[in-house]
Amino acid sequence: MARKPPRNTAASAAATPAKPARERIIETFMKLLGQGSLEEIGLADIARQAGVSLSELRQIFGSVFAVLAAQMKEIDRQVLAGGDPELAEESPRERLFDVVMRRLDLLESHKPAIRSLIRSAQRRPTLALALNGLAVRSQQWMLAAAGINTAGTRGMLRAQGLAVLYASVLRTWIDDDEEGRARTMAALDRALARGQRWSGFLDDVCRVPQCLRRIRQRRESESETDEPGAIAV
Repeated sequence: MARKPPRNTAASAAATPAKPARERIIETFMKLLGQGSLEEIGLADIARQAGVSLSELRQIFGSVFAVLAAQMKEIDRQVLAGGDPELAEESPRERLFDVVMRRLDLLESHKPAIRSLIRSAQRRPTLALALNGLAVRSQQWMLAAAGINTAGTRGMLRAQGLAVLYASVLRTWIDDDEEGRARTMAALDRALARGQRWSGFLDDVCRVPQCLRRIRQRRESESETDEPGAIAV
């Protein structure tokens, strides 16, 4: 048998492009957040572990909080890019259910970081207020992804209402490690039902209760066919 020529590892490494600095910074931030608290993360820590200089970090992001905002924006983008055309004919409530669950699926690998962030927000009301601002902005996009009007004061009220409901679902999701996320889906179902009683939030979406059986069955079918431990990121 002919001997294979030695592998040129240097050339292989060079052929594999490095991740962009922005992506490395966000990934490093989420890793550090999962290992400690937001209050403990310094700009120098992020730069060092992301392999960038402080000047490069400053050029891309203005603060640690700006890195968090960029992470949330990236999750928004992935949710918006992953819409299911088959749900176009479903009710707005069912589409919103699917949008929120897709967002949680994308966040699965970031659970330690989100758990840490929740703890920090509970200790610091000013942080909780700032996070609410980011959450409302994200939920406006989630409503739009579900085909729900976000214009004007009513749209802002809907986004704020969804941000509050989403936060309540997160408390269940953060400890839900079961395949299929049945507990999380049940919590989301209850949260959307409570939304019917909130003035200005989904008043014209949840007027007629809708059965979510089709979406649940579809998600359960997908979880049965997916490889164990596979996570959509």
